[in-house]
Amino acid sequence: MTKKKSISASKASLVLFLCQMISALDVPLDSKLLEELSQPPTITQQSPKDYIVDPRENIVIQCEAKGKPPPSFSWTRNGTHFDIDKDAQVTMKPNSGTLVINIMNGGKAEAYEGVYQCTARNERGAAISNNIVIRPSRSPLWTKEKLEPNQVREGDSLVLHCRPPVGLPPPIIFWMDNAFQRLPQSERVSQGLNGDLYFSNVQPEDTREDYICYARFNHTQTIQQKQPISVKVFSMDSLNDTIAANLSDTDVYGARPVTERQPVLLTPTGSTSTKVELRGNVLLLECIAAGLPTPVIRWIKEGGELPANRTFFENFKKTLKIIDVSEADSGNYKCIARNILGSAHHVISVTVKAAPYWITAPRNLVLSPGEDGTLICRANGNPKPSISWLANGVPIAIAPEDPSRKVDGDTIIFSHVQERSSAVYQCNASNEYGYLLANAFVNVLAEPPRILTPANKLYQVIADSPALLDCAYFGSPKPEIEWFKGVKGSILHGSEYIFHDNGTLEIPVAQKDSTGAYTCVARNKLGKIQNEVQLEIKDPTVIIKQPEYKVIQRYGQVSFECIIKHDSTLLPTVIWLKDNDELPDDERFLVGKDNLTIMNVTDKDDGTYTCIVNTTLDSVSASAVLTVVAAPPTPAIIYARPNPPFDLELTGQLERSVELSWIPGDENNSPITNFVIEYEDGLHEPGLWHYQTEVPGTQTTVQLKLSPYVNYSFRVIAVNEIGRSQPSEPSEQYLTKSANPDENPSNVQGIGSEPDNLVITWESLKGFQSNGPGLQYKVSWRQKDVDDEWTSVIVANVSKYIVSGTPTFVPYEIKVQALNDLGYAPEPSEVIGHSGEDLPMVAPGNVQVHVINSTLAKVHWDPVPLKTVRGHLQGYKVYYWKVQSLSRRSRRHVEKKILTFKGNKTFGMLPGLEPYSTYKLNVRVANGKGEGPASPDKVFRTPEGVPSSPSFLKITNPTLDSLTLEWGSPTHPNGVLTSYILKFQPINNTHELGPLVEIRIPANESSLILKNLNYSTRYKFYFNAQTSVGSGNQITEEAVTIMDEVQPLYPRIRNVTTAAAETYANISWEYEGPDHANFYVEYGVAGSKEDWKKEIVNGSRSFFVLKGLTPGTAYKVRVGAEGLSGFRSSEDVFETGPAMASRQVDIATQGWFIGLMCAVALLILILLIVCFIRRNKGGKYPVKEKEDAHADPEIQPMKEDDGTFGEYSDAEDHKPLKKGSRTPSDRTVKKEDSDDSLVDYGEGVNGQFNEDGSFIGQYSGKKEKEPAEGNESSEAPSPVNAMNSFV
Repeated sequence: MTKKKSISASKASLVLFLCQMISALDVPLDSKLLEELSQPPTITQQSPKDYIVDPRENIVIQCEAKGKPPPSFSWTRNGTHFDIDKDAQVTMKPNSGTLVINIMNGGKAEAYEGVYQCTARNERGAAISNNIVIRPSRSPLWTKEKLEPNQVREGDSLVLHCRPPVGLPPPIIFWMDNAFQRLPQSERVSQGLNGDLYFSNVQPEDTREDYICYARFNHTQTIQQKQPISVKVFSMDSLNDTIAANLSDTDVYGARPVTERQPVLLTPTGSTSTKVELRGNVLLLECIAAGLPTPVIRWIKEGGELPANRTFFENFKKTLKIIDVSEADSGNYKCIARNILGSAHHVISVTVKAAPYWITAPRNLVLSPGEDGTLICRANGNPKPSISWLANGVPIAIAPEDPSRKVDGDTIIFSHVQERSSAVYQCNASNEYGYLLANAFVNVLAEPPRILTPANKLYQVIADSPALLDCAYFGSPKPEIEWFKGVKGSILHGSEYIFHDNGTLEIPVAQKDSTGAYTCVARNKLGKIQNEVQLEIKDPTVIIKQPEYKVIQRYGQVSFECIIKHDSTLLPTVIWLKDNDELPDDERFLVGKDNLTIMNVTDKDDGTYTCIVNTTLDSVSASAVLTVVAAPPTPAIIYARPNPPFDLELTGQLERSVELSWIPGDENNSPITNFVIEYEDGLHEPGLWHYQTEVPGTQTTVQLKLSPYVNYSFRVIAVNEIGRSQPSEPSEQYLTKSANPDENPSNVQGIGSEPDNLVITWESLKGFQSNGPGLQYKVSWRQKDVDDEWTSVIVANVSKYIVSGTPTFVPYEIKVQALNDLGYAPEPSEVIGHSGEDLPMVAPGNVQVHVINSTLAKVHWDPVPLKTVRGHLQGYKVYYWKVQSLSRRSRRHVEKKILTFKGNKTFGMLPGLEPYSTYKLNVRVANGKGEGPASPDKVFRTPEGVPSSPSFLKITNPTLDSLTLEWGSPTHPNGVLTSYILKFQPINNTHELGPLVEIRIPANESSLILKNLNYSTRYKFYFNAQTSVGSGNQITEEAVTIMDEVQPLYPRIRNVTTAAAETYANISWEYEGPDHANFYVEYGVAGSKEDWKKEIVNGSRSFFVLKGLTPGTAYKVRVGAEGLSGFRSSEDVFETGPAMASRQVDIATQGWFIGLMCAVALLILILLIVCFIRRNKGGKYPVKEKEDAHADPEIQPMKEDDGTFGEYSDAEDHKPLKKGSRTPSDRTVKKEDSDDSLVDYGEGVNGQFNEDGSFIGQYSGKKEKEPAEGNESSEAPSPVNAMNSFV
């Protein structure tokens, strides 16, 4: 009896628990649990009740369900069983109830219209879907109609009717023109909800012939088009003109002018109308009015206000839209259309009905045998819906009876249920506007308790915060939950704990002593289970030094501190914000470990700065305001190195760490960028400072890692852009405690120096690595692969130990361990070493040589047994040497060559052999100690090869038609010479090669005379030697046969002369040699050791003007020819004229000079006119007359002592020079002078050069023949500036 009362009393809490438990099953915390529990079917996915499908695509009717065991599926169509196996077009997806009707493969959608319902069934019940109405979408064409043009008077109203075809679903209507552009809409022209286009008043611009209504059917993605509608608007002026033209003067008629009209409603008509809308839908009310001016629409609700946040106005306020309507939105809505002439109104009475909606939907029940429960199904609607129940898809009135079930209207009551009571119940709530269908199962289970929270789950909580320890559970009947602290602790109770229905234990204010293990125990009548979780309480994060309000001058530097204290096991992250946003992306903002520094502050840095500290468990923040003010005028800034830091302090001394803090010195106008920390070991290396670490310049504390047994002193050096400060005063000393060594010696090796010893070496630990006094080393060794004990010895102050009496070259395991007075270092790793090596005992055998060609051979040998190597096998060495060259009689000593082949190779290649020679070789094995005995010498010969090129080729004794060739035999014949091959061919002046002639010469010859050659011709010769193998490399030479028997003249430059002015000099010379020479002039200051300056002469001229010289300076000069190596003239020395006085009156500004110049210009003009007239009449220039008056027709010789030129003849017969030009005595022909040669110009000793090289003085030109009009020939002007001839 007590048990029944307990169950009854807990009925309400049981329902809550079961709902929670089913939710846990729906979202499993333990997948294994769900696999084991039985569960009736639950519909998880289904198609909508009103399902409009595309008739061109396959129809997919969804029905998905879950359950344990997995449910099977069946369908009804129009209330009768739908046998899908009899319809080839219908299939059901595997492990699913979803139907696929194949329309794309011959089926017709219309044939499958109807009402479908899905049933999911397993051994525990059956769930059903909604009635799913399948209807194919329809997009019918517009009915054809004859549309008359609309002729409307300006200002009248107009309605263009769309009347779209009835589709499923209804189409979307819009108006466009022929160009597929949407027609513009406004307060005057707009589209109604029915798709018609309304004109409140028409205007002339409304005239057009392409008003087209379009209907878009979304399901089929098709658009239907109505025939275009034509509208023509007549204005009053044009209408009066038309009437006047058709009526007589006696007719009394006239069109009314456009008059303004008060509003009249186009839709809806009348003064009142009604509207019914369903709860939750969107209410759309519309008023469109005609009138001129265009009326404005306003909406009100009689006796109330329009609902806020749900009311919207569309279509220029012609449409009132209220979303999510409810019964409270019923009432009278008035629209008022108004313009300046009046108003019109319409009242729409709105009634809001409601399809059924849930108040309490039935929820799944999980009961244990013998328990009670209820299913409640409450719905509302307008009108009130009726409630009916089904069991496993069958009306409950005809369903199998269940003695534990009782139906009471909207409630089913279950009493003392048994496992056979499991079923799925359906509640149907319906009225004239729709229905609701809900499935809810009753699942009767008998399950022992299960705890779903993972074992030993760790919870971490900040002190003084709530701690929630989960104990998610499952069981049927509902288990009772108890909590214990520790494994053997007492049950928890009291006000300091809160026990939640879902099993969670809450500690409202967790303290440090709350840390520990907590045990959750779940029990029901079928069993008991427990689970342990861990709780850790962490210290809260605290900002112990918060940022403070700062006022800083512009362009200064400011720093905000944010020093925190946090739990040592939590890793904090610090974030800085400016005005609750991220810091600017600016390198002036420097975020340190516990501060924010802003460099070069500007006005935009004004604001609130917040430091936020986050850990995985908590978050704290602090803020401060920065105010930027203008900086006062400051004197010039002096930058210097920072002053040294001071007040060094050691805190938090631990065995392996200490915290060092300091105060920075004056930064001297250059910000400190970093601090360098150094340490001194007063115990091992007093007076010697070592680098420890460095930190940013914004940091003034650092945690330093220490080593044991070191007497530390620290000092700090500040660094800025100028340099480093002086070191600070040393901190107080801190002697760390001794400890065992942390590490062992490195680079341990074992290498024998003699065949009977093993030398063990290592790198000793440094002083501070000893970690304590009495540093020693334990050296241990034992022979590898032999069952021997370790042999050990302890040594000190050494890094080497020699083990004597060892076998030759055997492996040893070696280890060296550090120790001091406090103990040993960790166990060292072992290394493998070897005792000493000895020379190999055996020579390689079966040495074979295979000659590959005249310079390459391959040698093979058999490897020696590894035991005989007696050391690390380095490889094999091949010694080989040339015994004799078969092509020479004499022998000469050749040093032995050695090739080493590393590793255990058994062959090698011998490159670089000399052809046609006898060689010997032997092979030896090598180890680290040295080489073993040599194998017997092996003799081999190399075959003949091609010879090297002849040692020389000389061509001598050139004559008109012959050349003599002499040569030397090849340095390396590489065999027996059989002959020499000579090839040659002529080269013409354009460097083209002529036909090639080949001559074979006996090998014993060393010279040859080539005859019958062309005179004065260059030849190219190719010469090489041959053996029986082939031809060797060739050498080439070139030679020229002479023009005549006289010794040829080599090119030369002579008679270099100079004529110098103040800043320039004219250089001329004579050249003898081949044509097409390119000249250059080199010059420099006489007596200077500076390099010669070089100027290139354009063309083949034999004169050049040097410019930019220094007045009054002696220069040296020489002339050379490009392409002729070492071919230069002898040097000549000249001196520029002195600089002219600088204090002179600028005569160009004097009046008398200006007048004189004008007179001279006038005279020149007159003279030019006279010359032109005389020339046309065949006359002579005055200069020509003077030239004709010369008594001496020959050129006077150049004066060789002063470098000036004599006068020259202008006769056309070109008389020979007397002394100025000499014919060479060697009968070579001299190259003709250039047309621009300075020999062509001159006026005697007093002639001077202009800067461009022309003469100042009477004009004298080189005569050239030209066609003449008269008896006397006219001469072409000289290259000299013609104006100089008149000066």
